[in-house]
Amino acid sequence: MPASADADLTTEFERLSLPLADPFTIARGTTETAENVLVQVSDGSHEGIGAAAPSTYYGETPATVEAVLPDLLEVVEEVGDPHVRQRIDRELRERVGANPAARAAVDTALADLAAKRLDVPLYRQWGLDPAAAPTSSFSIGLAEPDETRRWAERAVDEGYSILKVKLGAGRTAERLAAVREGAPEATVRVDANAAWTPAEAVAKTETLSGHGVEFVEQPVPADDIAGLRRVRDQGAVPVAADESVERATDVPSIADAVDIVVAKLQKCGSLRETRRVAEIAQARGCEAMIGCMVASNATIAASAHLAPLFDYADLDGSLLLDADPFEGVPMSDGEIDLAAVDRSGTGAVEVDE
Repeated sequence: MPASADADLTTEFERLSLPLADPFTIARGTTETAENVLVQVSDGSHEGIGAAAPSTYYGETPATVEAVLPDLLEVVEEVGDPHVRQRIDRELRERVGANPAARAAVDTALADLAAKRLDVPLYRQWGLDPAAAPTSSFSIGLAEPDETRRWAERAVDEGYSILKVKLGAGRTAERLAAVREGAPEATVRVDANAAWTPAEAVAKTETLSGHGVEFVEQPVPADDIAGLRRVRDQGAVPVAADESVERATDVPSIADAVDIVVAKLQKCGSLRETRRVAEIAQARGCEAMIGCMVASNATIAASAHLAPLFDYADLDGSLLLDADPFEGVPMSDGEIDLAAVDRSGTGAVEVDE
């Protein structure tokens, strides 16, 4: 769906419906198809790509993304220079306010275009060390114990050494026992997606600890900061906050209640803001993890270039798709191999049919 264009930059966007290889369930529901919105910005010689992976949890849908993109892309065309993203980011926020996934798609496309003009990968433009990128986890959805065991076995057989297991209201011990049966040597992390009360979470951490879980992500509702602090102080494993942190300004009120803060490009709204989350968290004594939504490499690739700034990574969103129309940063066995990127920009490129 083309937007208006001027002589400097042209822009367009389109919706992508991306079936998952298998239904993916978390405590809030099941996803079978990821709806992304692709954004392209061209200067006539180079084209930058980005994508929105909107989440209703954060108040966005593909329809809301498509509704605001004409206004956002109008800003891009009025400014006409992908290298002045500080100004563009400010004007995007002034134009639409919220809508972080939509803004992230535009920001990623501009970052990709700017780096392509300089003929460097993003991580080199930012001066980051590719060897510092942490290994990404592979996510296992909420499922019956037998299926959980099969997923754990399959992930380990495919080379993944870190598993992130989605849990819900019940059968915690059974599911973790199944994971350990299928992957006895793997590093295991748990994500409750805000499904537990503080008291439940504290009690469940004893079970998590007994199965060697490294940390638990978002054990209680996002707005229950006191609950997060209680789980951290009374529980048996470290605590990470995901849904509780949408942008950098959220970090100071969270940092003394958890051990790890999770940043995601799609909820932060820009690569710059995603970096700020990590920097502020680490300055406040927290570790930081770079995460993602279920999405194509049109957006995952950009997040991979940020990975050296983070202590942990969970960038498996494109691996859950049945087929990704884009290639991105090599991530065999969960190892984020930025040094192997032989393309400028984010490294995301459309797969040849």
